[in-house]
Amino acid sequence: MKHQDFDVIVIGGGHAGCEAAHAAARMGAQTALVTLKRSDLGVMSCNPAIGGLGKGHLVREIDALDGVMGRAADAAGIQFRLLNRKKGPAVQGPRTQADRMLYQSAMLSLTQERSCLTVIEGEVADLDIKTDQICGVCLADGSYMSARSVILTTGTFLRGTIHIGDVSYAAGRMGDKPSIRLADRIRDIGVPTGRLKTGTPPRLDGRSINWDILAQQPADEEPVLFSFLSTAPKAQQISCSITYTNEHTHQIIRDNLDRSAMYGGHVEGIGPRYCPSIEDKVVRFADKSSHQIFLEPEGLNDHTVYPNGISTSLPKDIQHDYVQSIKGLERTVILQPGYAIEYDYVDPRVLRADLQLRQVSGFFLAGQINGTTGYEEAAAQGLVAGLNAARFSRNEPSITFPRKQSYIGVMIDDLVTQGVSEPYRMFTSRAEYRLSLRADNADQRLTPMGRELGCIEDTRWEHFERKREQLNSMIIKLKCYTVTSRQLSAAGVRVNADGPRRTGLDALSLPGCNMQTLIEMGFEGRNVSLEIHQQVVRDALYAQYLERQANDVENLDRDETVLIPWDFEYQHLSGLSNELKTKLTTIRPETLGQAGRIQGITPAALTLILSHLKKVDRRSA
Repeated sequence: MKHQDFDVIVIGGGHAGCEAAHAAARMGAQTALVTLKRSDLGVMSCNPAIGGLGKGHLVREIDALDGVMGRAADAAGIQFRLLNRKKGPAVQGPRTQADRMLYQSAMLSLTQERSCLTVIEGEVADLDIKTDQICGVCLADGSYMSARSVILTTGTFLRGTIHIGDVSYAAGRMGDKPSIRLADRIRDIGVPTGRLKTGTPPRLDGRSINWDILAQQPADEEPVLFSFLSTAPKAQQISCSITYTNEHTHQIIRDNLDRSAMYGGHVEGIGPRYCPSIEDKVVRFADKSSHQIFLEPEGLNDHTVYPNGISTSLPKDIQHDYVQSIKGLERTVILQPGYAIEYDYVDPRVLRADLQLRQVSGFFLAGQINGTTGYEEAAAQGLVAGLNAARFSRNEPSITFPRKQSYIGVMIDDLVTQGVSEPYRMFTSRAEYRLSLRADNADQRLTPMGRELGCIEDTRWEHFERKREQLNSMIIKLKCYTVTSRQLSAAGVRVNADGPRRTGLDALSLPGCNMQTLIEMGFEGRNVSLEIHQQVVRDALYAQYLERQANDVENLDRDETVLIPWDFEYQHLSGLSNELKTKLTTIRPETLGQAGRIQGITPAALTLILSHLKKVDRRSA
């Protein structure tokens, strides 16, 4: 039997797997990435788009920690748009429509260049677990690979089933086999699993679309990229188009709901509430006469078009009929039917905050297997699992991400504390401290921490250091420069002319004041890049709010630092309801703060736990 030895093995070459493998390898761990086909690394199974509201924040944070998703997206982006551009920076989200093949090519190139990383084509058929410790994996060809840590990132492949109308068949995604033996092995371990589903729309032939009668959606003239190392798009920028469903479309769907896989009772899993199928939309929003559809090309040299907004599990003939009822699509050819895919996921409450399975030491899970949906959520989990698997392999303590520091931390805390009842999707509204967790300052929040961990390479660190020095220099100058309220008012800034003298930094937080305003008033800032100007203005805009938020964070820290022992006996606490005892015993929160975020936990319950912990401490002293 062939035997290879690694520090870390990553199972699956999707977005979670690629990010996990790169993270572990950047940490210096000898890493194996096992995937069915090397050419499928980073494949975009659904919409070839990266980012959006909340999701774009995650990609920026991945990049700030020297991850690869942002760089691949910038290399492949064919339409960059900043969502919520008219709103504040805290809720703006970068997004790009990507060229599917350019993205895969960029990911493959980045992977081939990565030292300490070996890509192995094969299927993992079994996990080698001895005495609650993972030791390696067995491949379907009979070979064996040993490792201190293993990361499982199977996406929708675990017992995957595709549904198109009343036709169902086993598949991990269209054209790929599911992973059955591995799904059985996961269940054998005793890990609680469930079923979720996601869906895709039919893919259209762009040559058969009447583009001339449709509204255009161009790319931003000033594109906002994902990587802090990128300066400009690399690919040609294009426009997408917009069309709408209509009453005829809706009637076709209503008349055939019983033939939908979901409404016909063929699908057991729960789908994402915030990305509903067209059947869902027609039923749940019966009062709406139309729904918007974005026609998004899948590549510069690809005729395939992704109609974002009409995912479905209806039969092929009904998909044909409702598609051709839509303006501009009257003669459209369907290249691939839409489908729903149902798959196994693991209840994420069985994971620690480092994404390690509680009952199997050294075994980490990342991506859709943990109940999330989306490339960005998967990649962010992969990053965390990769960093921690590398640290585990050399007996170093795990690294966790607090909610106050990152969207990555918000997502993982949500997953391991609350679990999921539907596929989890990141939104800015999930973060209590979103004013400080902006996409624009992800590098300021996370890159120094990443450097300390050892996952930031020299090129990025030198770039960050230069930027930080320029920011600090500009802030010092602005604090030393002062201006009267009368001067500001005369320059068009909305301020009481009889107000106090202000520093330049304070002035930038006022409505109508920007760096150019101060420069025209005499401030010396002309020789600084636009990037630094914009960053200083954004930081100044939120400065007063962040002071208040700092007090909230301080209060949170008090609870977060109170550790709860793993073997804490909740059943012996009189005063806790049986329901809360069961929840706490099942989830086993690691801190008092995490316990407080479990659904149904009351302040009285937290006080009771804290009181008991203090009694234990006094007895131990």
